[in-house]
Amino acid sequence: MNIIIAGAGKVGFNLAKTLSIGHNVTIIDKNSEALHRIQESLDIMPHGGDVEDAKTYESFTDKNIDLFIAVTNLDNVNLISVLVADTVLNIKRKFVRLQKEFFDGSKIKNRLDIDRLIFPIALASQAIASLLEYPKANNVKFFKYTEHKLISVMVSAHFIPKVFDLQQYKIVGIERKKEFFIPQEERIEILPNDLVYFFGPEDVIRPLCSQLELDAKNNIQRCVVFGGEELGIAISQELLESGRDVKLVEKDLELCEKADEILKGKASIINSKYSSHDIFEQEALESADIFVAATNNDEYNIIKCLEAKESGIKKVVAINNEMEYYNLMHSLGIIVVRGPKISAYNEIMEEISSTGVVIQKSFCGAKAVVLMRKIFADSKLLGKRIKPLSTKSSRLFFIRDEKVFHFDEKIVLQENDLIVVFSPSKESPKVKQWIYEL
Repeated sequence: MNIIIAGAGKVGFNLAKTLSIGHNVTIIDKNSEALHRIQESLDIMPHGGDVEDAKTYESFTDKNIDLFIAVTNLDNVNLISVLVADTVLNIKRKFVRLQKEFFDGSKIKNRLDIDRLIFPIALASQAIASLLEYPKANNVKFFKYTEHKLISVMVSAHFIPKVFDLQQYKIVGIERKKEFFIPQEERIEILPNDLVYFFGPEDVIRPLCSQLELDAKNNIQRCVVFGGEELGIAISQELLESGRDVKLVEKDLELCEKADEILKGKASIINSKYSSHDIFEQEALESADIFVAATNNDEYNIIKCLEAKESGIKKVVAINNEMEYYNLMHSLGIIVVRGPKISAYNEIMEEISSTGVVIQKSFCGAKAVVLMRKIFADSKLLGKRIKPLSTKSSRLFFIRDEKVFHFDEKIVLQENDLIVVFSPSKESPKVKQWIYEL
């Protein structure tokens, strides 16, 4: 594909790095330092220019552009850039990242003929909100074609090792001592401090989480959000709308006043001028059911989560925008939720990788992917006998009538069947090729 990325920040850089493998990628920005960094490390075409200026795109008029991605740090620039580029170029698909969700997304999407709007702050805050419904879980992923969910849980340190016999659900991933693997056997022993990924019906998996996670409370009501910038406020709004009690902690007085105004006085706003550890005792934060560190600084989020754990809070969550901290957070018993930048990157990559027939999602900090293909009424695969892909590290299943079966021998596909593959990222290119070429 011919791809143009408007914006050479962290999201634009990471997208260019990934998409440059197998695609012709051009990244546009007027920041010469950012473009120089890209030119030094990536095999792509950096292009200096104002993404809001039609002249910037004139040198690309001889090409059909398969995908235009606007990911600058300013919403108005992203919207104007896609509008201007579309008047100059022949663009097949357009993705736009927007920080503010007050836009009427559907009207903008239709008016500008945008294929996908990405709201990364909303994605991160919604991920926090989903934990309220699954207080024992680390993360929950939903799928378009099935009610089955992918739910992860961190096993308590004092859990007694146990062998699980998989019947109505499947264990599709385990992170153990910083190493991720997909179990190949049916009877699996779960050990203390494992991060386990279950796939199956929610009502079956939920009690399993309670057996494995012995520390977190069964109900989350009292919430503490550390960080009063846009993300912290968005998370607080989600928590308040679900009927929870919220305390928002921020050291900047102006941000505290702004947060109080936006949240309409419904949350307790605490100004911690010196960010002292004593604030946990002074403001009775240690009685919280969940603590969320939502500043823009990953290192600071880790520190505050450790302080929260030390004060006695069992469920602590850190927003993570730097993938290199993922393993560290897990090893410290901190739940990791993708921050806005990683959320935007992953949402765009999953959208690019997915089609109307195949959907793709990453999990375990992008160490693994799940690919899902639906057999529609007009599918060429309907009634066809197919054999499974031979793999070393992946697991293949198929779902029929909402029941999960192993796909380890030839099957005749029926309408509405789902072929599902859980694969380590290193093996995913082979799996993707197979599932798309069926």
